[in-house]
Amino acid sequence: MNNRTPSRIQIRLPGRPPVQDRKRLLVLGGIWLLSLILAVLAGRWLGAPHGDPGRQLDAAEARVETLQKEVVELQQRQATLQASDRISRAANTEVQASLGERDEEIAGLRADVAFYERLVGATSQRKGLNTHSIEFSPEAGGTWQYAVVLTQNLNRGAISQGQMRFSVEGVKGGKLTTVSWDELHQRTKVPGQEYSFRYFQQLTGSVILPKDFTPQRVRVTLGSAGGATQVFDWKQAGTPAKGE
Repeated sequence: MNNRTPSRIQIRLPGRPPVQDRKRLLVLGGIWLLSLILAVLAGRWLGAPHGDPGRQLDAAEARVETLQKEVVELQQRQATLQASDRISRAANTEVQASLGERDEEIAGLRADVAFYERLVGATSQRKGLNTHSIEFSPEAGGTWQYAVVLTQNLNRGAISQGQMRFSVEGVKGGKLTTVSWDELHQRTKVPGQEYSFRYFQQLTGSVILPKDFTPQRVRVTLGSAGGATQVFDWKQAGTPAKGE
């Protein structure tokens, strides 16, 4: 009897890997898939911001608060600048108004100086207390404003003091009529207008003329009743009436 060792012959079917090869492929595929997953997770971790999210939120809130404070400060500064600009404009307007008033005052003083120079000039006539001129101008409401200029250049050191009154002569109802100082003020016992000056003074005020009254002349009295009197023609203000 012959004992033959059986031969080890493996028959491989074409197109189908052996079991061990399939296992190896499965292991390699699992390793590749795991490495792919790890790569994706690592990329997300690297792309994400590092640090504590709570601290990052606190830092952002602090930055917002700082920016809000800066905005408030800028708004306050803008309001201050606007207020300063308004104050500057108001002050400039006030200065311009004051300059205008000073210019008018200077012009008036220059006119007074020119008048005084004519009054006391070398060729001017020396006179004691007198009425230099009187002028009337209508006002709203039917009243008349008057301006009386009193002068004296006879005694340059003396002070002239007293009261001024005047009456208006004219025609009413076809008759000559005189409107007294009291009637011009529509009151009784009206005191005269006080004056006190060294060289000249202007007196102003308002009076009321009767209705249907045509003024012709103005009689000005200085001092007490019966004092120095001068008569001026109404139409020629500042010019004494002829024959007075």
